[in-house]
Amino acid sequence: MPTLMALVTRLEFRQGQTLTLTPQLQQAIKLLQMSAQELDAFVQTEIEANPLLVAQGIDDQDQIIADPDDARHDLEAQTDEIGLQGAAEALDMGSEDLFAEASLGEQHSGELNEIAYAGAPTDLGRIERHEGSEGFEDRAAQGTLADAMRSQLAIRPLDGRAQSLAHILIDSLDDAGYLRLDLAELATRLDCRLDEIEQVLTTLQGFEPVGVFARDLRECLALQLKDKNRLDPAMDSLLDHLDVLARHDHARLRLLCGVSDEDLRDMIAEIRALNPRPGAGYDQGTAQTLIPDVYVRQNRDFSWHVELNSDTLPRLLIDRRYHAQISGLAKSEADKVFVSDCLANATWLVKSLDQRAKTILKVASEIVKQQEGFLNLGLDYLRPLTLKTVAEAIGMHESTVSRVTANKAMATPRGTFELKFFFTSAIAACDGGSAHSSQSVRQRIRQLIQAEHCGQDVLSDDKLVELLQKEGIDIARRTVTKYREAMGIGSSVDRRRLFKAAG
Repeated sequence: MPTLMALVTRLEFRQGQTLTLTPQLQQAIKLLQMSAQELDAFVQTEIEANPLLVAQGIDDQDQIIADPDDARHDLEAQTDEIGLQGAAEALDMGSEDLFAEASLGEQHSGELNEIAYAGAPTDLGRIERHEGSEGFEDRAAQGTLADAMRSQLAIRPLDGRAQSLAHILIDSLDDAGYLRLDLAELATRLDCRLDEIEQVLTTLQGFEPVGVFARDLRECLALQLKDKNRLDPAMDSLLDHLDVLARHDHARLRLLCGVSDEDLRDMIAEIRALNPRPGAGYDQGTAQTLIPDVYVRQNRDFSWHVELNSDTLPRLLIDRRYHAQISGLAKSEADKVFVSDCLANATWLVKSLDQRAKTILKVASEIVKQQEGFLNLGLDYLRPLTLKTVAEAIGMHESTVSRVTANKAMATPRGTFELKFFFTSAIAACDGGSAHSSQSVRQRIRQLIQAEHCGQDVLSDDKLVELLQKEGIDIARRTVTKYREAMGIGSSVDRRRLFKAAG
């Protein structure tokens, strides 16, 4: 006989631990990854919404400065206007509990404990690409020109070194889409080859809208005509004499271009149909020059000095006197709750912004310490570096470092770079010594291939592996092939054929 199972209802008690991030904790996390422009807009919104918040100017002597080996020394040495105890009391919790809550909510032990308030001056705290069904034109219209360029760069097969150079060029675009950067000067600053930068520029000039990354009007028009397959010798000659076209000297233009009057009219009509400002259709409100969050300069003893950019850290204070006045006037329960909430939110925001400043400084100082070779000697000495390496060195969680390095830039004697620029993958050394940056390995492959002189000297991928291993670089043949193809360099067979064709 089958056993009949009875359905019964019963109560059970189970103990477990769950936690949801509060809006304030979510705000603290978002603050870490905000750019300087986003932070300024956010702070202004908070000032308008909270009557207890007051913006204060900054004096030159109040800049936050730290040595790479002791990023927090000067911060923690200054006086605390609001104080840890007052902040904890206002939020009715201890400072440690405040950040332990966030770490549990994200299932990362200690994630926000790493930026826990440590008594630094709280008044320092003033401190995509759209993937979907819409087309590129729709996505571009929603952001800046730089955003659109980065979106296209993300799907291009550029190697890490070329990607880094591409980001530098993107950050140098002006509002019209022109590149006003001296490439020779950039090559000198980075100690790299000019033709390497020009090769990256050629790739970027293939992005949409056609004409971006031109260095002058002639090149901008030429790129658009080339895209239309209309850059013939006559049109090329017309572009060489745009000054004559501006004077409406059509008789001279006919002689210079060797065309009839009718052909010249057609050519001029084509020129007028082009866009001399290909970047003008994008959001110009946020398309600004890359503003550094951190400055790095060399001391007389050749050590490196790191300081935050005070212009990106607007001071934010709590008006205690006004709080006392309105607290005395609050009669209803709703008014009292409003005043209390304003104080709690203001205290939290000031403290969170202070922690953000400290954390940026700490991460930037470690990056400088890790990448002294690049700062001293140039791009070939950029060390392999990961978020995990920096996180372990400064006692933070890797995801916190990732947030800090997002949308931040560092001004160095070699130029201004996004913090992400300093992170590259590693290639192991044959002798067990220091690993090699993947970018420096790519550069070495390029140098070996550029040293080829004739068909007999062409290096196969196997030969490249052999030469690299003799230099202490432990690399597989498939990796060499991948790097070579990513740099747009043909195989040894293709290169040998080109040598023969050239005679």
